[in-house]
Amino acid sequence: MAKKDTNIELEVAICDIKSIDSINIESLIRTIRGQQVMLDSDLAMLYGVETKRLNEQVKRNLNRFPEDFMFQLTQDEAVRSRSQIATLNTQRGQNIKYLPYAFTRNGIAMLSSVLKSDTAVAVNIRIMRAFTMIPQLVNHNTQIIQRIFNNEQHQIETDEKIGVILERIEEISPKLLPEQVFPTGCVWDAWTYISDLVRSAQQRIVLIDNYVDDRVLSMFTKREDGVSATIYTRYNEQFLTDLQKHNAQYPEIEFVQLPHRNHDRFLIIDDKV
Repeated sequence: MAKKDTNIELEVAICDIKSIDSINIESLIRTIRGQQVMLDSDLAMLYGVETKRLNEQVKRNLNRFPEDFMFQLTQDEAVRSRSQIATLNTQRGQNIKYLPYAFTRNGIAMLSSVLKSDTAVAVNIRIMRAFTMIPQLVNHNTQIIQRIFNNEQHQIETDEKIGVILERIEEISPKLLPEQVFPTGCVWDAWTYISDLVRSAQQRIVLIDNYVDDRVLSMFTKREDGVSATIYTRYNEQFLTDLQKHNAQYPEIEFVQLPHRNHDRFLIIDDKV
């Protein structure tokens, strides 16, 4: 009886090889049993052959595929990978009719010698390059994550220091009692207090007040450059005349007509009322 030929060439579809550039090979590399592998169905797709034919050729050359080159998935491994395996055949429930084979990098390299095709070699070269890219991508991402972590740690430390400074300022700052903010009869104290508030503004000043006159405009001249000012009040001919003269010389104060009378008065400095 003639000896069976185990070196039969497996025809690889050239059209599929030419389209391999459009496939993200890195996404087909999986980690199973702590090893980076590719499944037989994905490899068959890249080679442009049927999975069954690929495995038949491998079985004819089993001596070239030890366990560290190729292994068959267990039922649990196949079930966990089922959502990622497009060609996996399933029966009812979670029963797997066909348990895929996983090829390590060495096993994939051996496939080129088994398939004996120039096109198969070309496919393998691209697959090997994809395997090489994985550690580089992981290392690059690790460096980025480390940089982000370092920046976050630095920001946390800075925030803690600022928090300590603000607490210290709060401790040594004199506390204002309600009767000290607007003391009866102390017009100058009230004026200087409001003036200090205006000077403290960093971004904006908003005043909501039915009763506004030129004294308010004079107080707003104390604000820092670049600080916007808006006054919400009721229409008053004299006030508008004063406002026009003020805006002709000083940074503009915006006027907004209140839709109705407002009993309370509000002064907003940046985001504090």
